Amino acid sequence: MPEPENQSGEAQLRGSVLVLLQFDVCEAIRLDLLQELVSARKVDKPSMKHPAPGYVRYQRPPVVVPTEPLVLESGERLQGEIKYFDYGVLSVIFELPFSGDWEKLAGLASRWVWDIDFAAQATAIVRASLARAASTLIKPYDEWLSEDYLIFHVREIAGSPSVTELIQKQGARVAQVVRGDTGQLAESEINEVLQSRISYYSNDLAVIGWNAAFLYDTTSGAEMAVQLLEYANSQLLEFRYYDVLLTKELERVYTLLDKGTGMLARWRLARSATRLHTVLLDVAELTEHADNAIKFLSDMFAARLYKLAASKVGVPDYKELVTRKVRTAEELYRFMVDQFNQSRAFFMELTVVIILVVELVYLFRGYTF
Repeated sequence: MPEPENQSGEAQLRGSVLVLLQFDVCEAIRLDLLQELVSARKVDKPSMKHPAPGYVRYQRPPVVVPTEPLVLESGERLQGEIKYFDYGVLSVIFELPFSGDWEKLAGLASRWVWDIDFAAQATAIVRASLARAASTLIKPYDEWLSEDYLIFHVREIAGSPSVTELIQKQGARVAQVVRGDTGQLAESEINEVLQSRISYYSNDLAVIGWNAAFLYDTTSGAEMAVQLLEYANSQLLEFRYYDVLLTKELERVYTLLDKGTGMLARWRLARSATRLHTVLLDVAELTEHADNAIKFLSDMFAARLYKLAASKVGVPDYKELVTRKVRTAEELYRFMVDQFNQSRAFFMELTVVIILVVELVYLFRGYTF
């Protein structure tokens, strides 16, 4: 039986559009204090697509706080909530129900992906929420890094096609939604987008892009994918912060080294080496903190979905950048310590020589100490 269509021949869709916004606002958040301070709940673990003894759980579950709606200039009203992660990231999720055809969804994707700065529009809401939670923030930042990501979640498609049927009939439309483009994409581009897809059942689908994703699943089935995409983007944000932090610290050290390697300059290296080592320790601790925020136990599908999401949004790339800069910083630290030790050894030797000279002078003059 052919699937029901509207007057334009397009299958009807029902679902929602999710806007994920992440803000790196401080070094850490005291979630225990936050939960006491505001009306909040904790996210213990994402629901799984299938009953299994293994699951994904947060090591320190984020605290969820309701927030006021976001109203766009177009009049669209998005309901939302804010999640506080203990490693200093705020994740804001806004949702807008959707009903229409593929053309309408592609048009909405194009407008929302490219024309709307959600981070800027949500900043006032985030600041108001942070003002209420100010006492729980550890070392808040003056400037925030942010990430935004869109998820187009389709719960129902007329005719309830399987994944195979959906890809065959509407693969080009799905690619348009993920790319945020209403133009006719080349076959090579469509194939490139659809390569980043994953399914568990024959009637669920996730297609992951670098700034947007398409989900075809039930509300409960899509919950895990939404949370893993949220987590992947928060990790990207953290590694971006580490990258900026290390870049600034390395530039400062290079500037210091350019001033010369004389005696006084070498003594100044001691303080700089200590500061650099402190930064390295902070980066190591924060990286481990972010990496261990969620644990993949025996749910292999969740692990594969997360790996795909992290790869598409760029987590491995930024992690490699941070790793390279950490290695450079460690080499600089060893060099600075060696320079300082050489200066200290030279100073001690010079001191001994001066003492001997003074003793000899007094000796030849007939004096003793």
